[in-house]
Amino acid sequence: MRPLILKMSISLDGFVAGPNGEIDWVFRSSDEGSRAWVEETLWQAGVHAMGSRSYFDMARFWPTANHPMAAAMNEIPKVVFTRQKSLDLDAGRTAAAVQDAKAQEAAAETPAQLASRKSWAEAEVAHGDLVAAVHRLKQQPGKFILAHGGASFAQSLAAAGLIDEYRLVVHPVVLGKGQPLFSQVAKPMDLELRSTTVFRSGVVAHVYRPAKQA
Repeated sequence: MRPLILKMSISLDGFVAGPNGEIDWVFRSSDEGSRAWVEETLWQAGVHAMGSRSYFDMARFWPTANHPMAAAMNEIPKVVFTRQKSLDLDAGRTAAAVQDAKAQEAAAETPAQLASRKSWAEAEVAHGDLVAAVHRLKQQPGKFILAHGGASFAQSLAAAGLIDEYRLVVHPVVLGKGQPLFSQVAKPMDLELRSTTVFRSGVVAHVYRPAKQA
């Protein structure tokens, strides 16, 4: 089966987002090297997996983003996980997002931007039991599944023991309070450190895998 890898930025005190989902600290503390490391991880994936809230945020941002990671985010297939029985990918957009869409339609979008928007609109929706949905996805052929979050989705994956590898990008930032990654894990979990990469800004990328039980 292909593995599921979780890629998350995390603060020095263990939070993946601020109390209200703030992630501005990620961009403030990263550097060219850490961003290149993340971009390489993105291109290695066969599919991007995310929760519905992250999907709506990303689907609004990436199709027109002028960012080195945009191509990988737009071109690689997406799977959206939801607890709902069904999910309308056009729903959940705020009034501001709708206004943005109208403005973009009025402007002349490039063929690449139109293709990117179509890629997000055609994302697969996985609903129902999380464990069963992830196992079905793992059994499909292709390169690894890359999970992005948000926080509650990542917490659920960790609590269910579904993550085969953690790629945690630790930022030299202390938030004091926020949304922790491992808050739903019911018992201690041993991890094996596979690699560490230190960047100029003080960001450190750690790659862990669950330790094999004796």
